[in-house]
Order: sequence, then structure tokens, then C-alpha cells
Amino acid sequence: MNGGAMNRMATIGAAALLAAALPGAAPASADQYLGSYVARISDRDHHASDGYELGSAAQMVRQDRAYWHKFGSGDADDEGERWFATNAQRTRLQAMLERQGAMSQSTRSAIINGEPLIQVDVYRNSVRVSILER
Repeated sequence: MNGGAMNRMATIGAAALLAAALPGAAPASADQYLGSYVARISDRDHHASDGYELGSAAQMVRQDRAYWHKFGSGDADDEGERWFATNAQRTRLQAMLERQGAMSQSTRSAIINGEPLIQVDVYRNSVRVSILER
């Protein structure tokens, strides 16, 4: 190999390493981003539709979507989305919310103990929840 070809190969290798190290840089097999929505987790979302108190942040986020889709009565800050319209889809949402990495402990605590405005980033096989406003 001549010096020019070696330099090009080194440059390509360095670019590949840099791309792999950058946040958001992901291989083609990574979880596909579908979109996001914003929702207020209000006091009403802390209770099931039949009145009993919910015990986890995952249940509360799921209940927010039930109020939006099933009962057509979201909070003023709630946005619509197309991924969690059915009970089966909301069951899957709750399972994804319960996975490690779906939300931080401080996010879980803010949902359980308050009425935060959240953003839910939806991926084909996972979700990520972040607090926009406490």
C-alpha cells in the first residue's frame, strides 16, 4: 500500500471510531425511533379509572394514555399519539416503562410524588421518559 492509501484507510477508520463514540450514533440494528408525545401526569392519573390508587410511575403513565384514548379526556397539556390506543398497546407500554433505562429514579419519583409534564420518546421496542417541568 502506498502512503496515500494508508492515510485514507486511517482516516476512514478514525471516522468510524468517532461515529461509534458519538451519542445518538447507532448501528442499523438499533431500536427505531418512532416519535414522541408530551403529557401531564396529573393527580387523576395517579388513580385507576375505578378509583384505586396506582403504585408505580409506569402504571400512572399508562393510565394517562387510557384517559386519553379510552375515555377521551386528557389533561390540557396532553398530546395525542398513535401507538397506545388499545388496551393491549397500553399493556405493552407499561411493560416497556418497567424496564431498566426507560426512566431514571428521579423521573419515577417526580411522577409518583407530583404532577410533572413529561415527554415520552417512543421506539419500536422501548420508551424513554423525561421530565420537562416538575
